[in-house]
Amino acid sequence: MSKRLASCTCGQLTAEVSGDPVRISICHCLECQRRTGSVFGVQARFPRENVAISGNSTEFVRVGDSGGQAKFHFCPVCGATVFYEIGGHEAFVGVPVGAFADPGFPAPRVSVYEERMHAWVAPPPGAERIP
Repeated sequence: MSKRLASCTCGQLTAEVSGDPVRISICHCLECQRRTGSVFGVQARFPRENVAISGNSTEFVRVGDSGGQAKFHFCPVCGATVFYEIGGHEAFVGVPVGAFADPGFPAPRVSVYEERMHAWVAPPPGAERIP
């Protein structure tokens, strides 16, 4: 079973995952844009039992458009988000794909909140597109 290591910028907070993600998605919502400082967020979801967290994190809870909560865990030293928990999906842990610093990471298969997508962004061919 393959293993990958996600890390904050300073290396204090890590998430080691084993196996393949069950979902890789791009989110174009305005909150993901603000949270990442980019024009979308990219996350991979893994079964909770396949994720080992190490280090200290600070938690920020955000309520989404649907009323559901997301708990973002970020490094209290450098501020980078390393993992998050999505309300209603407790069996999984989300990890921002950029935290893996792996250009070979698989492409997203789902693209959500496309009504807020920047006009020049093009999701990968074949990605399921959810407005």
